[in-house]
Amino acid sequence: MKTFIRRKEKNKSLKAVVFAYSNMGITGLEALARHGYDIAAVFTSDDDPGENCWFESVKNWADQRNLPVYTDEDINFPQWKEKIRDLQPDVIFSFYYRKMIVSEILAIPQIGAFNLHGSLLPSYRGRCPVNWVIINGEKNTGVTLHYMIDKPDAGDIVGQKEVEIDLKDTAKTLYEKMCRTAALLLDELLPRIKKGEIPRKKQDLAAGSYFGGRRPEDGRIDWDKSATDIYNLIRAVTEPYPGARALLENNEKIIIWWAQPREGVNNETPGTVNIIGEEVLVQTGKNAVKLEHIEVAGKHIYGSEIGNYFRDGKVSRLK
Repeated sequence: MKTFIRRKEKNKSLKAVVFAYSNMGITGLEALARHGYDIAAVFTSDDDPGENCWFESVKNWADQRNLPVYTDEDINFPQWKEKIRDLQPDVIFSFYYRKMIVSEILAIPQIGAFNLHGSLLPSYRGRCPVNWVIINGEKNTGVTLHYMIDKPDAGDIVGQKEVEIDLKDTAKTLYEKMCRTAALLLDELLPRIKKGEIPRKKQDLAAGSYFGGRRPEDGRIDWDKSATDIYNLIRAVTEPYPGARALLENNEKIIIWWAQPREGVNNETPGTVNIIGEEVLVQTGKNAVKLEHIEVAGKHIYGSEIGNYFRDGKVSRLK
């Protein structure tokens, strides 16, 4: 059952401290600006030099609007707690911020601290939900605004909105859908938070799931899995993510940026390569995948050229 918290002062311009990163962070910030929130400060993360930063910069967004913006390795240091306390925010928002925020900071705002998470909680709590839902072949996911507590993605739900996952979605196209849906969700909830009419529904964590972060090496293809499972992995980690990986017979790395499930000969050894006309099919534990875009030694190879590469190299199996 949903409960509500009411404030005596309605329609007040609420002072917000915002923790944000990437496009979802900007989606949240733009929603706050659209609904008249007073953004007192923005905290964001420095970009990782080892990461492909394909998303927009929260720092640039804040700088262009002359908003105070801070980056720090650890927001939980005492000086930052004191800084946020001095700002006296009515509310704190976290939009895809990359670090856990300690309970001392979460307790500062009078109204509460809220996080925007990229799944339909309590399912897919934790890291990288957009990648995990595709890897696991889910048909839908969503976005959830919830109260922040000292456990990740475990606080009471304020509201959520569903997003359909298309069979051709990659992690990037799904993320873009989720940003658009998050804007709609915030357009519904931010006016209610300003009025003090805040829905609140406790999560049943036992009925949900939790997933950790992913590393590039987690993209290694297991050819014993089905063609559908492998296709889901490929589209979950294709560009701008590090890509699904395998090895040639000489142990050289091959990245498979795109492939499609196809019927295969199920008594063949998984990983066996069959060149049929201009198509290159790799046998899996069930059916096969047709290679459409690969990378070897830094060279991207597409379509019929893949067949030429495998013929010239006499590649008969991937592992």
